Amino acid sequence: MKDILKFLIEAKRNTYANGKALRTNSLRPGSSDYHFEGNIGGKKAIYHDTYFGGNKFIGEEVVYVGSEKPIWGMNYYGYSLNDDEYEDAIKNALRPALMLVGNDKNVLPLRGPSKFVNGEYVYSFECGGTMDNFTGIEKIYKNNELIYELHCHGGIIE
Repeated sequence: MKDILKFLIEAKRNTYANGKALRTNSLRPGSSDYHFEGNIGGKKAIYHDTYFGGNKFIGEEVVYVGSEKPIWGMNYYGYSLNDDEYEDAIKNALRPALMLVGNDKNVLPLRGPSKFVNGEYVYSFECGGTMDNFTGIEKIYKNNELIYELHCHGGIIE
């Protein structure tokens, strides 16, 4: 699991969280896709993140090892509670928080840290379980008003 975590953190920091990362060609109609390659235990590893929507979205992250064997995954659904604030929340809270994945040892390295503050924005992530089987909730507040929420779950794939 240690090698998977190291790869997953690197992949997350080099895809959606990194505002400069390029999307890959969509695999399904209407999807936005990110792709990252590296290795886990000396074997080729692939991370793929695909989602649908904008202010209300659903997506999935999958890690493959070797040929094309999926070994870990996460599903997520997120939504904006204030569409006028959504783009600024992504730029000022979500992406900067997601770039910190793995830095907070008090929370699983699935999204961002348990708390991140950037001016009037406060990002929080809480999760339960282990990397094998987990659930989590991510929130963004602006001036103490909840403006964004994401629910996720996932774990090992066998």
